Amino acid sequence: MTATDELDAELAAERTHLTESRAALRRMRDRAQALFSTGDKVAGDSYTAEQLGRHMARRVKELADDPDTPLFFGKLDIEAEHFHIGRRHVTDDAGEPMVLDWRAPLSRSFYRASVRDPQNIRTRRRFGFVKGELTSFEDEHLDRGEELGTSSRILTAEIERPRVGPMRDIVATIQPEQDELVRADLADSICVQGAPGTGKTAVGLHRAAYLLYLHRERLRKSKVLIVGPNTAFLYYISAVLPTLGEVEVLQSTLDELVGRAPVKAGDSAAATALKHDVRMATALHRALWNRITKPADPIMVSDGSYRWRIDVEPLRRIVDEARREGLPYAVGRERVRARVVGLLQRQSEYRTGNSPSETWLRRMSKIGPVTEFLEATWPAVTPEALVVALLTEPELAGDVFTEEERDTIRWVKPPKTVKSARFSAADLVLLDEAAGLLEREVSFGHVVVDEAQDLSPMQARAIARRSEHGSITLLGDLAQGTAPWATTDWRDILAHLGKPEASVVPLTVGFRVPEAVVTLANRLLPALGVNVPEAVSLRRDGDLAVIGVPAAADLDARTMAEVTAALTHEGSVAVIAADAAVDRLRAHLDAAGIEHATPDDVDNPARVLVVPATIVKGLEYDHVIVHEPADIVAAEPKGLNRLYVVLTRAVTRLSVLHSKPLPEALTLP
Repeated sequence: MTATDELDAELAAERTHLTESRAALRRMRDRAQALFSTGDKVAGDSYTAEQLGRHMARRVKELADDPDTPLFFGKLDIEAEHFHIGRRHVTDDAGEPMVLDWRAPLSRSFYRASVRDPQNIRTRRRFGFVKGELTSFEDEHLDRGEELGTSSRILTAEIERPRVGPMRDIVATIQPEQDELVRADLADSICVQGAPGTGKTAVGLHRAAYLLYLHRERLRKSKVLIVGPNTAFLYYISAVLPTLGEVEVLQSTLDELVGRAPVKAGDSAAATALKHDVRMATALHRALWNRITKPADPIMVSDGSYRWRIDVEPLRRIVDEARREGLPYAVGRERVRARVVGLLQRQSEYRTGNSPSETWLRRMSKIGPVTEFLEATWPAVTPEALVVALLTEPELAGDVFTEEERDTIRWVKPPKTVKSARFSAADLVLLDEAAGLLEREVSFGHVVVDEAQDLSPMQARAIARRSEHGSITLLGDLAQGTAPWATTDWRDILAHLGKPEASVVPLTVGFRVPEAVVTLANRLLPALGVNVPEAVSLRRDGDLAVIGVPAAADLDARTMAEVTAALTHEGSVAVIAADAAVDRLRAHLDAAGIEHATPDDVDNPARVLVVPATIVKGLEYDHVIVHEPADIVAAEPKGLNRLYVVLTRAVTRLSVLHSKPLPEALTLP
């Protein structure tokens, strides 16, 4: 048998294993489906039946197989045993593994083994696939000193595969430095400073999947939350975790997370910035806790033929003790109520010799003298009422703000009632802070925050309340900070998140953005006011064209011509422009008969997208056409940072079209 015949035989054997593994996965799903269908008959009671039904419904979803996605992507030879590594665990009918989950302890060697540290691996095999069909394989004989690294043909092909539709998982291409972050302990909070194309988003999502695998029951109860910058981004990443068998992770934008009320008003730029300032937390705290006053009168309660009295001094002690305990405001108020009723209960027991009933205790907690005492000393308040009070009368915060700042946030025309108040987007963060002062927020077991460089201190506090008893994975790039309050130092935002001890880990090696594109974008770094290392790309392919159009009137036409040319290549095409130009460019595409969509058109499979520069963060496209960089820069105070984001969205080809002069930082030396 020739070497070619041997390779063909091995490829046939691997294809057979793939077919058998898919059949085994179908049987696993069929068994789960059968248990789901008959769960009410085998369960002993209705509660058990309901719990079993939920578990099996989830299990059926987790075992879904996508025929276009490879079931396994690698194989390890360890001594005389062979282990296929894939996206989920697959067993045969006897329970023997046919595919090991990429998160299993043994699978770690697939990502970490090297010639220097072979970890008992004789051969590491990578598989090439086309739409789920196994087409090739590539071996590294680590025991012979053979290691391909990033020169692997299959690895490179997978990284460079054209991108159409939502983001894919990267389980087949995780690099050692990424794997170390993915497998960090649940107790560890980490911050990943990632240059464009380094895979920081993928690291965060895969860490979530890994933690769910390792701490399944714990995180099923406490939940995992993914926070993204906008709905377009969430749609883009939405398929990653389900592909890995994780179907119960919550995904939300920050606006959705704090959306207690509809947005019906706007703010000036100065008011918006001030409302995101961390001093607003102090202001709300003072405005709330200054409502508490010292009791001035005793309580007299009539109870049938008895009268109970609580003197002022015991009442003052109750209020002072509750304040010292540092409880949320509403919890402290109920603690005061319960202790007042407790004093009444003791008097009743002493005089009657009997323990009062639950009905009596409830009546005493709501009786007039008790509720009047509470309203006088520890009045009830809602988050909406607190925010309305502060914005109507900023003096409630004392000396937190200057007189000019108080006038900046003051409502010129206060609402007649709290219910009629019209809140702005920035007010929603204040409402969330107020709610956190009143009641404890539910804390998630793990929270992943992407594009975190744009978190304001108040937004960070909103996330901190939801991760108080859990850990976080913070993802971002200081160079991509575009919000007015964007941080320039990760330690600042980590302090607001309540995780000052988190380690900050830089990722600088890019796998997605071509070297020519990275080199162009790096020219902007000195002008961005942040201290981050230049990105480095391993991609030597890719095309870059900076095209000057002499007449501004011809720029749109040249953009349409570039779109037409881009469509002759495989992959997605994005026209990224200043927000004000988007509708005009879409009209040109309509006139040219070119099907297109925006990132929010999630049901439109068009290859061409017209993307406003303000929402492109975190997204990637094969061919990016940047329309008039000068307009993108001029549209906002941090326009150069926005342009840095825009330029680094291309993963194959970048065309920069301009009629106005390019920003000075981009001009050729």
